[in-house]
Amino acid sequence: MEVKIIEGIPASPGIAIGIALKYEKLKPKVTKKEIKEHEVDAEIDRFLRAIEKSKSELHKIFTLAVEKLGSEGAQIFEAQLLMLDDKMIIDRIIERIKVEKVNAEFVVNDEVEKYIKFMQSSGDDYLKERAHDLEDLKNRVIRNIQQEKWLSRFDTSRIVVAENLTPADALLFSRNQVLGYATDLGGITSHTAILARALKIPAVVGLREATKFIKTGDTVILDGYKGIIIINPNQSLIDEYQEKLTRISEFEKKLEQLRFLPAETIDGKKFTLLANIELPDEVDEAIQKGAEGIGLFRTEYIISNGVIPDEDEQFEEYIKIAEKIYPGKVVIRTFDIGGDKIFRDYRREDNPFLGWRGIRVGLDKPEILLSQLRAILRASVKGNVMVMFPMVASLEEVREVKKMLELAKSQLRERGVKFDENIKLGIMIEVPSAALMAKEIAKEVDFFSIGTNDLIQYTLAVDRGNETVAKIYQEFHPAVLRLIQFVVESAHRARIPVSMCGEMASDPYATILLVGFGLDEFSVAPDSIPRIKQVIRSIKYRDARRISKRALVFKTQGEIKAFISKELKGIIPEFDF
Repeated sequence: MEVKIIEGIPASPGIAIGIALKYEKLKPKVTKKEIKEHEVDAEIDRFLRAIEKSKSELHKIFTLAVEKLGSEGAQIFEAQLLMLDDKMIIDRIIERIKVEKVNAEFVVNDEVEKYIKFMQSSGDDYLKERAHDLEDLKNRVIRNIQQEKWLSRFDTSRIVVAENLTPADALLFSRNQVLGYATDLGGITSHTAILARALKIPAVVGLREATKFIKTGDTVILDGYKGIIIINPNQSLIDEYQEKLTRISEFEKKLEQLRFLPAETIDGKKFTLLANIELPDEVDEAIQKGAEGIGLFRTEYIISNGVIPDEDEQFEEYIKIAEKIYPGKVVIRTFDIGGDKIFRDYRREDNPFLGWRGIRVGLDKPEILLSQLRAILRASVKGNVMVMFPMVASLEEVREVKKMLELAKSQLRERGVKFDENIKLGIMIEVPSAALMAKEIAKEVDFFSIGTNDLIQYTLAVDRGNETVAKIYQEFHPAVLRLIQFVVESAHRARIPVSMCGEMASDPYATILLVGFGLDEFSVAPDSIPRIKQVIRSIKYRDARRISKRALVFKTQGEIKAFISKELKGIIPEFDF
């Protein structure tokens, strides 16, 4: 049989070799049926029983999610449970069954579809993603009305191939020792991608035609590093990938030995490895993986159902982390709300990622920002807390946030509350205007942290969550690399350190470039720390300087990646994954 390779988007690293299971989730068929007056109560009861069964199912999924992903990762399913408790929608459906005298599944489909169409037609990527969740929830309720079952288990390990997977699908299949996920749809930030990474299951998304060419029973190789799936591989390819799996396994064992070793090049240049976290509970994992501190604490998780906790509640969360990581530092980022993160004052926008988000919200809502700054300052008493502001685009904004920090300090002084008077203030460099103004901004702050996820998105005008253009999202684009180099040089001229907390910081192939540029700190997911440390400890700083300088001569991402791959392979052969 002919070997076929389909390219997609690498969503979760790893390699899987096995038999494909083509998963086609049939949508329930809904037809309109009229019912008699005496059947109305029974139809309403049928609907309410389906709601309760759906709640029961989601509670089990939520429990499994908490067990496998933690409370933060389980929020997707918690949100669906909250939807099932929406009294307004439930009462509306019951009223329509009574008045129109039609079957429950027709009313559920018709009523919920209105919300789905509205969300899909909006220009808001967050709402579009929520529309998929609502579609899944609607189908769950209808299946339970019709008392139908659907596949969530299979007998042996498989590589699941589907047009798309819901969060519940991805989670439930993980109980079966699933080998990998391959989907036609989806981008790097889709729920399938996020869950696969959290579950440590290799995944490739955005394949477009995988389900067209793959059938259940086919042998496939899924490469989550390169973002490809190989259909009907010959024995030579299978042997090649088996050998890669062996090398990866041996390499992972080596990484376990690096925990207490410094992130230092062969010729003595030291770097700091920090962790990105979202929950206080993740501090222990960060320490276990060898993190020297927390380079990015995302505070959005404390916002529940759109409600921002008060100063005291926030302080309790921040002090937990500061005390756990002490004497290591923790960089607390102020709320990065707006964009894809909704809170109670959310404003519907046609393009939220270019709208009211990040520090723009904080400066427009000073009561929110001041409350958070006071909580952060109160947690800084031991001197290991730093504050960082997201989505800064101008020098004027930097000066405004500095004034806000001083105001928060004066308010605490009036209350007789102790805090670190010399707390360090930094900003995220994620807007091209801030990157280009780095020389001037560096003189006003204590540190930079480069947020490559948004910096790349804004520099290349590419929505990284849009599978249609996701391949244009290029972290090795020459323009991106030149901006990063300029930011690092500008920071060092002003004698301030510069960190990177975006996904690029956890890419081993980018590490040698970032070392060469002189980046001071890498802030990554805890799991990525050993691998980045291994790269740093395997290279010479002078070689990294040479390689990074040479890389900037190339004019395309393809040329740059090929060059880095060749250089890195010569230094660390096991990185040829």
